[in-house]
Amino acid sequence: MAIKPAPGEQYTIRRKVFKFLGSAFHVYDEHNQIIGYCKQKAFKLKEDIRLFTGEDMSEPLLTLQARSIIDFGATYNIALPDGTILGSLRRKGLKSTFVRDEWSMFDVEGVEIATIREKNMAAALMRRIFEITAVLCPQKYEVIRLADDTVIAELRQHFSIFIYRLGVKIIVENENLDDLTLLGSACLLAAIEGREC
Repeated sequence: MAIKPAPGEQYTIRRKVFKFLGSAFHVYDEHNQIIGYCKQKAFKLKEDIRLFTGEDMSEPLLTLQARSIIDFGATYNIALPDGTILGSLRRKGLKSTFVRDEWSMFDVEGVEIATIREKNMAAALMRRIFEITAVLCPQKYEVIRLADDTVIAELRQHFSIFIYRLGVKIIVENENLDDLTLLGSACLLAAIEGREC
């Protein structure tokens, strides 16, 4: 079932919350077309997420791969199918576990260029204490460019009990952070943080 992105959102990532052994998600563009599909295997020691252009998984689009095996503050490379790295994300382990989800974004040279963090700290803290808060107060993230603290994108989880749905709204075009890198980052959040739902 296709889902049209909310107004202003260029992409929607949709994943079933209840799935036995592993998970799968679809990516829709603003015209309600599937542009990405990922099927994850459960119980992998080293995260390796492969995004394809469709359910037949014949044409790869992106790879999102952890640099190390099970790491509290893991770094993930976002790369094209030919291995060209577009950038990387590092989860801020302690902060993400105890305060609010936060990730550092790096360009191809390894320079930190942006931060992804949950918008509402109070809701983030409540979510860690009371599990029901995760359902009643869906997560919202901001992608903040470090050079000038500009919010360049927003990622918003839509309210739903049975479907994990993350909308991607790109506000400001950025030369060091193209749409594909932002989409890859959102897919990684849907795969990693979305498991907590």
